[in-house]
Amino acid sequence: MDCIEQTSVEKDGYAVENLEPSPVQEEYAPVIFAQDTIAHVISVDVLSGKEDRENVLRARASGKGVLTAPFPLLKTGRLGVILTFAVYERDLPSNATSNERIQATDGYLGGVFDIESLVEKLLHQLASKQTILVNVYDTTNLSNPISMYGSDVSGDDLEHVSQLNFGDPFRRHEMRCRFKQKPPWPWLAITTAVGILVIALLIGHIFHATLNRIAKVEDDYHEMMELKKQAEAADIAKSQFLATVSHEIRTPMNGVLGMLDMLTDTHLDETQQDYVRTAQASGKALVSLINEVLDQAKIEAGKLELEAVTFDLRAILDDVLSLFSGKSQEKGVELAVYISERVPELVVGDPGRFRQIITNLMSNSIKFTERGHIFVTVHLVDEVRDSIDVETGLSSQNSLSGFPVADRRRSWGRFKTLSQDGLTSSLSLPSSNLVNLIVTVEDTGSGIPFEAQSRIFTPFMQVRPRNGSTGIGLSISKCLVGFMNGEIGFASLPKVGSTFTFTAVFSSVSLSANEVKNQQKSNQSSSASAEFQGMRALVVDPRQVRLKVAKYHIQRLGFNVEVAPDLNQSASIISARNPFIDVVLIEQEVWNKDLKASSLFANRLKNVDCGRPPKLFVLANSVNLGRYSALCTDDTPSIIMKPLRASMVAASLQRAMGVRNKGNFRNGVLANLPLQQLLRGKKFLVVDDNSTNLKVAAGALRKYGADVDCVDSGRKAIEKLKPPHIFDACFMDIQMPEMDGFEATRRIRDRENNINARIQNGEVSAEHYDDISNWHVLVLAMTADVIQATQEECIKCGMDGYVSKPFEAEQLYREVSRFFQASSYRNE
Repeated sequence: MDCIEQTSVEKDGYAVENLEPSPVQEEYAPVIFAQDTIAHVISVDVLSGKEDRENVLRARASGKGVLTAPFPLLKTGRLGVILTFAVYERDLPSNATSNERIQATDGYLGGVFDIESLVEKLLHQLASKQTILVNVYDTTNLSNPISMYGSDVSGDDLEHVSQLNFGDPFRRHEMRCRFKQKPPWPWLAITTAVGILVIALLIGHIFHATLNRIAKVEDDYHEMMELKKQAEAADIAKSQFLATVSHEIRTPMNGVLGMLDMLTDTHLDETQQDYVRTAQASGKALVSLINEVLDQAKIEAGKLELEAVTFDLRAILDDVLSLFSGKSQEKGVELAVYISERVPELVVGDPGRFRQIITNLMSNSIKFTERGHIFVTVHLVDEVRDSIDVETGLSSQNSLSGFPVADRRRSWGRFKTLSQDGLTSSLSLPSSNLVNLIVTVEDTGSGIPFEAQSRIFTPFMQVRPRNGSTGIGLSISKCLVGFMNGEIGFASLPKVGSTFTFTAVFSSVSLSANEVKNQQKSNQSSSASAEFQGMRALVVDPRQVRLKVAKYHIQRLGFNVEVAPDLNQSASIISARNPFIDVVLIEQEVWNKDLKASSLFANRLKNVDCGRPPKLFVLANSVNLGRYSALCTDDTPSIIMKPLRASMVAASLQRAMGVRNKGNFRNGVLANLPLQQLLRGKKFLVVDDNSTNLKVAAGALRKYGADVDCVDSGRKAIEKLKPPHIFDACFMDIQMPEMDGFEATRRIRDRENNINARIQNGEVSAEHYDDISNWHVLVLAMTADVIQATQEECIKCGMDGYVSKPFEAEQLYREVSRFFQASSYRNE
């Protein structure tokens, strides 16, 4: 079978402007795929021409191949035919009726044959010797046969006529063969029989091969459709499974985190508050593990989206530090965070996804690091580019713990946005409303083997499975960084460590001064910075990087910080300073270097001449208090355990200095939260079959001044929300026995619509319904199921919004403020 040799449409006279729209008809059969050589037929309706239409309809009704009448081929001018087959969406029995075939038709396949070229190639050897002359005719119309191949030759030569069966019962073809020169009779008989047999077999073979090929295409099509159905069913099953798993695990976690959140609003001392915050961080980490699996499914489905809310970067990193503090102290690994002063306090982006990236990278570091440090830094991209040679290389003098690290320059070189030779990214351009950050997570762990480095971001790839993990954390992190318009890369040396670096673009905050102040307060930890404002602290550490980190955290509390490399210079500073030093913080390495000298230094602090003696603290990764007490007795300093976090440092200082904590910081800012103003006096109905979830949700709403009523089933909710009622909103759980939240909401909406219609039609007076003519109670879905399909179903059934469990103040405010900010949602 030869393809028709075509050039472009314009060269062959088929300009696009000469094509006409297909006439209006009951059905169309446009060409949707064609070889490049006949691409001009794409979009041509094959049912618009009389003969083409008849052929297509015959093929569809018969289930057999149908041939067109011979026609001149474009460009070559030689005669050709089109063989058309119908493709059915399912296998049909051989005795299927025409109507059954018509109903099952899914499309058509067509093949173009150049008859002259076909026969010439089949008879190349015989034709070259000119021993046999062959003519092929279309004899469908016996009175006017159409010559398809060969030229008419008159003479008395012996002619043999045979019928050709191309599989089309509606058309007839015959082949006529003759010798050019008459041979002897014995030879004539043999060669004639053999030649005609060979020709017929070859031509028949070509067409039957075409039939078999088309049959295989049909079989492949049916198999592909079946696989498609199976894949769709598997995808639905996977989504349902993920939704169920998400709900069943997140529901009890909602109770745990909700109760911890309520506990923070009680009177707790500093240590208890820190314990609660650590428990909250651990609970959120468990939820994040669940979310990782869901995220991978969302990424594969292309449905992952990012939030755009205002958040505090420093608070996020403090939370992540608290999550890994226990493990780092157990290993004796130093864990630290440093954020440049040029990085703004607040940015607009997705805090959960940013936290997820940092958590994934630090989780890997803590697994593979047994000594040394894990160091997280955050800078502006422009700031790092201006000083790209600072603190690079393998020199241990420039590292946090004194252990060598992987070369950061090799990591930075992987970024197009930071490359001196690469293309300039738009993300690097100065912009007044963009904050382009570069974050590094540096460790001194075992490093990544060279053979595994090319596959490190591959989903489910694990460098060392014995450490236990899903293997999708880095893959998800890479996708999230991409969503944040950034890039991620790494440098790693076996037995030295790894440095992962990524960029992320956030928007700057455009809030009023009061809004910024309130947001900072709500995002800050419970460090009472006002209590330390104006105090002076002295940090003693010979290692510059570590000193810089300690200074950063102490300054966050409001201290004015002095620094010294050793105890001798510290003593000089304390003696000379006026005003005096309030706090002295000594690095554990300095204190342990000479415990006798350290004890003498502690005694000297008691006898300073200027005012009360400074409080002494040791900054430690791991502590053996016996060593201190054996030599220092009453002079044993207070211990501040690393990693340094604002809340933990503040709590330690408050205990040692006798500074009273003026209550939970959250209680202090609660009255200023806009959420309190929105919810005060509002009447809410909470619907959930889980008693713990009811208690958590009700407690969260009552905390902000709302009046809350609770029921444990969808049927009870329908009765409670029967107009007229007094509720401003309903928080509806989705997965409940007997009647789920979807069905309950549908029935609530149906009854509201019915009542509203009766009032509008004058069938009943609005006075019977508290003078409210348009009933529509705000219904917010409250569920642990975070699958996108569930959110879509919430809106479809008539719900107004969606709050995932466990919900927090910021999330609750964002959803509720859409309806209550301006006025009550119910329109009278």
